[in-house]
Amino acid sequence: MTKLFIAGHRGMVGSALVRRFTGEPGFELLLGDRGEVDLGSPSAVGAFLAAGRPDVAIVAAARVGGIHANSTYPAEFLHDNLAIALATIHGAWKAGVKRLLFLGSSCIYPKHAAQPMAEDCLLTGALEATNEAYAIAKIAGLKLCQYYRKQHGVLFHSVMPTNLYGPGDNYHKRDSHVLPALIRRFHEAKESGAPHVAAWGTGSPRREFLHVDDLADACAFLLGRGDPPDWVNIGTGTDVTIRELTEMVAEAVGYKGRVSWDASMPDGTPRKLLDVSRMSALGWKARIGLREGIVATYRSFLAERESGMLRE
Repeated sequence: MTKLFIAGHRGMVGSALVRRFTGEPGFELLLGDRGEVDLGSPSAVGAFLAAGRPDVAIVAAARVGGIHANSTYPAEFLHDNLAIALATIHGAWKAGVKRLLFLGSSCIYPKHAAQPMAEDCLLTGALEATNEAYAIAKIAGLKLCQYYRKQHGVLFHSVMPTNLYGPGDNYHKRDSHVLPALIRRFHEAKESGAPHVAAWGTGSPRREFLHVDDLADACAFLLGRGDPPDWVNIGTGTDVTIRELTEMVAEAVGYKGRVSWDASMPDGTPRKLLDVSRMSALGWKARIGLREGIVATYRSFLAERESGMLRE
């Protein structure tokens, strides 16, 4: 029996991982709430892992947010995410964990990287300014895993997912990512009968979106491989414009009003599409289409709102 520690199991990604591994033959889950373990504290993480003695760890914990949150709180985004990476990765090594999977982000790649972005474009150019702090912390975590593997012989490796969405997302009015922000905005506009909805930017940037359950499946797939890459991209290999995404969300919600674009607001990176050929060659690909995923996520939003469990 493999004891699996999932760091950040209450978040959107962590919850998907719990769903994926619950009942999985050969796995026993080790979970710790914030009251049990502060994932940014080396001493707290060390004590928790020493007591729990997991065989494998997945680090899904992170402080996350959209353009507004990243631009407003860069110090906290860098500090908190660095602290989580340092405490969990070093703590796992000290506790004798032989395998660890660290979850990064596609924002680690340069703002003007060739599209689609392959793994080897890391550190070849400047980062997008609006999420540079978060990206630096994730690069540090990736490199920690790479060097612990090289120096100590532990199988620590990383995945770089594209933009994620799905059940348990954060729907904060200012600090959420684009897809959940649109779901909430269109839902509230539909409820109030608002004749139009304002959207940020020009709508021209292109983005790739991956359902969080597909990411969890990709993580399970990689844990079944004996010699995975130090880091590998996880995505769909396709993207849409923000304007197209907005239309999909409006349709899924059933909003019939007009959308106006505020070009004075930042667009962010012009395009972020991952090269997923390395993961495809290993034998995995995403299965949940964007349109069906948005419809399912809106149903989850309604259920979470009704139950009082909506993150906002």
